[in-house]
Amino acid sequence: MNGEPNTRLSDLFGLAGWSKGELARLVNRQAAAMGHPQLATDTSRVRRWIDMGETPRDPVPRVLAALFTERLGRVVTIEDLGFVRNGRAGKRRDAGNTDNPDALPWAPDRTAAVLTEFTGMDLMLNRRGLVGASAVLATGSALTSAMHDWLHSDPVLVADAPRLGDPLHAGPAGFDRYEAAPIGSQEIDALERSVEVFRRWDAACGGGLQRKAVVGQLNEVGGMLAYRHPDHLQRRLWGVAANLAVLAGWMSHDVGLEPTAQKYFVIATHAAREGGDRPRAGEALSRAARQMIHLGRPDDALDLMKLARSGSGEQALPRTQAMLRTVEAWAQAALGHGQAMRRTLGEAEELFVSDKGDVPLPCWMQMFDEADLHGMEALAFRTLADHEPAAATVAQHHARRALELRGTGRQRSQIFDHLSLASACFIADDPEQADRYARLALASIKETSSHRTWDRLREMYRLTGRYAGYPKTEELREEIQLSLPKMPAKRARSADL
Repeated sequence: MNGEPNTRLSDLFGLAGWSKGELARLVNRQAAAMGHPQLATDTSRVRRWIDMGETPRDPVPRVLAALFTERLGRVVTIEDLGFVRNGRAGKRRDAGNTDNPDALPWAPDRTAAVLTEFTGMDLMLNRRGLVGASAVLATGSALTSAMHDWLHSDPVLVADAPRLGDPLHAGPAGFDRYEAAPIGSQEIDALERSVEVFRRWDAACGGGLQRKAVVGQLNEVGGMLAYRHPDHLQRRLWGVAANLAVLAGWMSHDVGLEPTAQKYFVIATHAAREGGDRPRAGEALSRAARQMIHLGRPDDALDLMKLARSGSGEQALPRTQAMLRTVEAWAQAALGHGQAMRRTLGEAEELFVSDKGDVPLPCWMQMFDEADLHGMEALAFRTLADHEPAAATVAQHHARRALELRGTGRQRSQIFDHLSLASACFIADDPEQADRYARLALASIKETSSHRTWDRLREMYRLTGRYAGYPKTEELREEIQLSLPKMPAKRARSADL
């Protein structure tokens, strides 16, 4: 006990609306349900946790995390409560440290525990029909400051750490303890194949339909990582965890669960680095950067991309480096830095064509093909066109090329290409062509579960305002208004629809 209030727990306690006595009774009831009937918490203990900064012993932090998760309708972890994870009473890190709220970076054992706990909480929200969106995004600078030195150092696997005799069992809050057991290469082969299936589903239909399945699979892998396998198997398991965490994050972002998505990207970065795959860690950070740009925070995105590029190391293939530069260019475009954007895209093109294909691409890079390169260039130039209207013509060229090259099963990307092209045509004063491509997007957008496509449609809708007097454009505007799902009130206040 340090005598200072636990401000993070106090804030969550205020949001929950419980009295201290009520929370004490709930802790006892939940602990009994989790197999700890001997726990006896009272009002004075709750007061010490909140007002005096005392950290309760295990399993109380896990019990509290489960209670607050259910009450608030979003994932609440032990770190969110201002507690350390080691279970020692009376000691905790600074609960009010907003610069590094999750105490990044994590040790390998702790990464597996955080992964298992967070996915377990996420699944709880799914099962009970709650909405996990009411949390705060960390800034790009906060993440990069916390993770820079760690990402550039040599990873230490759980398997490389001193053996303590018994396997580590990770106990997610509010769920049965996963009984860690060894698995072999055949099981990991099957897990890797499942990742490919999930990735194809996401590309075709968006993140909403299969997100729960991906989170559940990631939760299982977290339990597997609790067992200390031989190094070569443990590295592959970390790779599976990184791929699933990126997918869980991307799907969460795709349906508007932004803080949840960011947490998965951080988990993916840890998992990739601990598996010895720095380029994979860099790609995970680039996803977090793309999320920031989408949310109107390009400065944060550039912070993340600086770390992603430097942290990827010399192992990154030219195509991976090209992909990273396209994300950086998009952030530069959002800031109106046209010269820097063009230079960065030029580097991306040179890197892409320099990849001779003599080294097989990792599975997570195989979807970044020439179509994706042009699609990202179209997005960058279309974004820059908000600052430099002349860039809209170049955006049209890249969007058309992307559409020519798109293969089957990439429906969401095709929608984005059509929306980039329609928006660029509106900016370039070509409403006839804009109408054509907007209708192509509108015809297929209902077949996906991607909220991001609707967000881009809203952006394009705002551009139609300058042609409101045109009969065809008026008809298009009416169709978009009828098609768009209703936004939450908070977002609707800042939108045109």
